[in-house]
Amino acid sequence: MTYRIHLFRILTSMEDNLFRIKKTERIQNLWKVSIILALTSVIVYLLMAFLGLGSEGISSNAVSLSQPAYETSKLWFVLGRMLYALLFAAFILFVPSLLFYLLTGIPYKKLVIMQQVVLAVMLVERVLWIPLVIFAGLNWQVSPISFGIIASYITETPWIIYFFGAITLFQLWIIWFQVKYLSTFSEMKKYVIWINVVLLHFLGWCLAALTAFTDSYILGGWFG
Repeated sequence: MTYRIHLFRILTSMEDNLFRIKKTERIQNLWKVSIILALTSVIVYLLMAFLGLGSEGISSNAVSLSQPAYETSKLWFVLGRMLYALLFAAFILFVPSLLFYLLTGIPYKKLVIMQQVVLAVMLVERVLWIPLVIFAGLNWQVSPISFGIIASYITETPWIIYFFGAITLFQLWIIWFQVKYLSTFSEMKKYVIWINVVLLHFLGWCLAALTAFTDSYILGGWFG
């Protein structure tokens, strides 16, 4: 049995597609879809960079820089975001797939399909960030779809706000989807799957908070 990957069909007809993926012996379009998602990631982050999202560290130094230096800093910022987008896509697609393969023994390619859905949903989330920042002035860590906005009313500690800002409704859906997907393909007890999936995301939220917290200092060191 051959399965041709259609991410939209997995989302709209999940039970049927998970059954077909479980039974399939040959997967088509795996690398094609992965490349398309990686290029889409670059486009999304390129758009965000051109709109100035995340460039506060550069803008704050605009007055102290000459015009050529400022333009050069913007170019490096855009190139850096493009590289980050590629690394981000590769990480999301292949690293969790490897970890879950080692944990469950589910065929690696079938786990990559799961992560393709995850990456697609994460890119949709990032596209939604754009109007929130431009029209509402809300950065990702305090967007209405995250818990960061609640944390911001409780504390002013940046890394706590960043941590809870990384926990979004999209992330909660992704956790549910991964547990459902892994449970379909593995005989492992469901609570063990829940623990491992939540733990992986917890580490991801910690990493996101750390990256966001240090980002302004990194930019300041490069362009200050």
